[in-house]
Amino acid sequence: MRYPEPMKFLRTFLLALATLAFQAAPAGAEPPTQRVRLETSAGPIVIEVDLKHAPITAGNFLRYVDAGRFDGTTFYRAARAGNTGRGLIQGGIDHKLTKAFNPIPHEPTTRTGLRHIDGTVSMARNAPGSAMGDFFITIGPAPRLDAAGQYPGYAAFGHVVSGMAVVRKILAMKTYPGGYSRATMGQSIIDRVRIISARRVK
Repeated sequence: MRYPEPMKFLRTFLLALATLAFQAAPAGAEPPTQRVRLETSAGPIVIEVDLKHAPITAGNFLRYVDAGRFDGTTFYRAARAGNTGRGLIQGGIDHKLTKAFNPIPHEPTTRTGLRHIDGTVSMARNAPGSAMGDFFITIGPAPRLDAAGQYPGYAAFGHVVSGMAVVRKILAMKTYPGGYSRATMGQSIIDRVRIISARRVK
C-alpha cells in the first residue's frame, strides 16, 4: 500500500481540521449568552439571554432588539401576588402587529432546563406557539409557570443581572381596576414605564 507523502498528508490533515472547525463554529455564530440593556423611564435593567438552552426564544428576543422594535414600547402590566412582594411585570410590543415578527415555536422549561425563579425573563403568549414580542420578568420564584405533565408552561429564556430594584419599582406601580381579560383584571399600569431603548452589551 502506498502512503501519502508526509507534507502532502500534513496539508490534507490540516485542511480537514479547518473544514471541521468551520462547520462546528461558522462565522458570526452567536455566543452561548448575550446581555441586553433596557433603558427605561424608571431606570436601567440588564438581562442575560440564554442562547444555548433556549435558542429559539432567546434568538427571537434578540431579533426584536436588533431591529429596534422594543424602542418606544412600554412595561404595561404589573401582576402582584397579593402583598407578598412577588409577581411579574410584562412589557414589549403590547400585541401590536405592526411591530411583530411571526410567532415562534414554544420552548418549554422541560426542554430547556430553565426555571421561573426570581428575575427570570420569559415570553408572554396566548396559546403555545403564539409568542411574538411581549415578555415578562418574575419577582420571586414562580414554579407554576414551569411546564409540568400536560401543562406547557411558559418559555423562560434569560434572567436579570442588574436592575431588580427597578423591576420591583415597576411591580409596585398603581394599576387600573379593570383589565383586557379576566386573568389580567387590576394589572394594567396607569403610568406605563417607557422602554426608551434595548441594546446588546458586552
